[in-house]
Amino acid sequence: MARLEAYREFASAFAEHGYVLVRVIEAKGSTPRNTDAWMLVSGDGCFGTIGGGRLELEAIERARDVLAGATAAPMALPLGPAIGQCCGGHVTLSFEVIPPARFGEIDAMATAEDAKDPEVWLFGGGHVGRALANALLLLPVKVHVAETRADELDLTPEGAERHLTALPESLVAGIAPGGAVIVLTHDHALDFLIVSAALKRDDLAQIGMIGSDTKRATFEHQFIREGGDRAQLSKLICPIGRKIPDKRPEVIAATVTADIIAALADWRDGKAQPAS
Repeated sequence: MARLEAYREFASAFAEHGYVLVRVIEAKGSTPRNTDAWMLVSGDGCFGTIGGGRLELEAIERARDVLAGATAAPMALPLGPAIGQCCGGHVTLSFEVIPPARFGEIDAMATAEDAKDPEVWLFGGGHVGRALANALLLLPVKVHVAETRADELDLTPEGAERHLTALPESLVAGIAPGGAVIVLTHDHALDFLIVSAALKRDDLAQIGMIGSDTKRATFEHQFIREGGDRAQLSKLICPIGRKIPDKRPEVIAATVTADIIAALADWRDGKAQPAS
C-alpha cells in the first residue's frame, strides 16, 4: 500500500505535464530486473526502478527525450562494457508517454500490482513484532499485526493493518493463500493455539514461531498429545531467524524478514509445495 500511495503522490505532482512509462519488455541472461519491472519518468522526477546503474540512467535520459518530443522507439541495451556494466545480459525497454488523461490506467496497473502482494501476519506486537513490522513495511507485502493487548497494538508502526482480538487464532482461517504467519505473542498458550490453527492449512508459504529448540520440542509434544498430525510439524519454523549472538529486536527482525521474503518468493515461483 505504501508503494501505491507513493505512486499517487508522484502522479499528483506531475498532473499537468504527464510522464513516460518505461517497461522492461525483454530480459535475456543476467539482468537486474525481469519483464515485470517498470518505472515512470517526468521532467525532473522518477518513480520505481528498472534496475538502477547505467541501464536506468540511459533509460531516464531517453524517457526525457521522448517527453520532449523524440520518437518513442524501443531501446535495446547489452549490459556489458559498452555502457559500463558487467551483468552480461540484454534488456529491451519500451517508452510510452502517459498524458494526464491516462493517469487512471497507470493507477489501475499500480493497484493491480499492489493487490498481488502477499500477506504477512504477525501475531504479537511486542518489541520483536514492532521491529519486524517496521522491516516488512519497506517491502511489497501487506503487513497485519494481531494483538490481544490494546496498549501494545497502539504502538504498531503506521502502515500495518491492526487487529485487536481476544481470539487471535480465529483470524488464521481468513489469511489469503500464499501468505506467512509469524507468531511472537507474550503467551505460550496463545502461541500454541495460533500455530496449531496455521498448521491445519496447507496453503501458507511460511509458519514461524519465535522461541528456542526447547520451545519447539515442548510445542511438538503438546501438539501430538492433543491429536495433531506429526507430518504437519515439518511446516513449522521454530526458532525463527538466524542463530547469531546479537538478539536485539531489530537484528532478529532483519534475519526473519530475509527468511520470510525467500519463503514467499519460493511459494510464488512454485518451488514450495503444500504439505500433504
